[in-house]
Amino acid sequence: MEFKDYYKILEVSPEATAEDIKKSYRKLARKYHPDINKNAGAEDKFKEISEAYEALGSTEKREAYEQMRKGGYQAGQDFRPPPGWGQQHQGHGFEGDTSQFSDFFSSMFGAGGGRGRTRQRDMSQRGEDQSTKLPLSLEMAYTGGSQAVNLALRERDAAGRVVSKTKTLNVKIPAGITAGKQIRLKGQGSPGMHGGANGDLYLEIDLIPHPLYSVNEKDLTLILPITPWEAALGATINTPTLGGPIALKIPANSQSGQKLRLKGRGLPGNPAGDQYVVLQIHVPPASTDEAVALYQKMAESLAFNPRSKLGV
Repeated sequence: MEFKDYYKILEVSPEATAEDIKKSYRKLARKYHPDINKNAGAEDKFKEISEAYEALGSTEKREAYEQMRKGGYQAGQDFRPPPGWGQQHQGHGFEGDTSQFSDFFSSMFGAGGGRGRTRQRDMSQRGEDQSTKLPLSLEMAYTGGSQAVNLALRERDAAGRVVSKTKTLNVKIPAGITAGKQIRLKGQGSPGMHGGANGDLYLEIDLIPHPLYSVNEKDLTLILPITPWEAALGATINTPTLGGPIALKIPANSQSGQKLRLKGRGLPGNPAGDQYVVLQIHVPPASTDEAVALYQKMAESLAFNPRSKLGV
């Protein structure tokens, strides 16, 4: 049988500390665990990593392994344990089924009296957190409430395999939530390994574009069309807000692009956002003889040059 370089398998140096070895093992075990990595050879690699950690994660086994390694054995060399080695190190064996490990491991440590249960605890790992975007209407962001969401979530089946299943979750939406904010669903992330807790699922709010409002954090902006006479004479106009229409007073002599502020009419919060109303003057078409005559009369009666500041 061949001598195994457990340090190389765990991607650490022979001078690595116990904490270095554990950290590297956990990283590699997560990478090659057959429940996560479906590539060919991943399961064999996982077993090799587990065997190496079983040898180096125990102080007694590591000392015994060092005796052989410092005796001149190198990876790939033919290995035969010295006479009496098995009886001398039987107490450092692996508790449980050693068939998953190599003949080299069995010849080094045998079976029985080991730290299998400790190794199992060391392998316990919390599942990874997951994140996904949650499309949300501006109205739901304003009012808050419960929204049913269909999500593809990972879980373990009866055989312990990780599978993807579509679940419907009722997600509580806080009133006034803004784009980019996250809602945490505890335990709905990737399954843990070897008894470890599930990770969490984070839903990132993605506001659906609205036909009337543009959004900047908690502030809203609405383009409000008005007539030339409403702009010139002033008017009171019903104007939409997410909380319902309100009567908005348009000042006399208003201009296109003029911005009016409705305090606290944006998304709720502490403080609440505002709604800004941008006036946009729409000119009626001169599509009838009466309209043409009216526009001609205005041109004759009103001495007005909007380009006077341009010097033309």
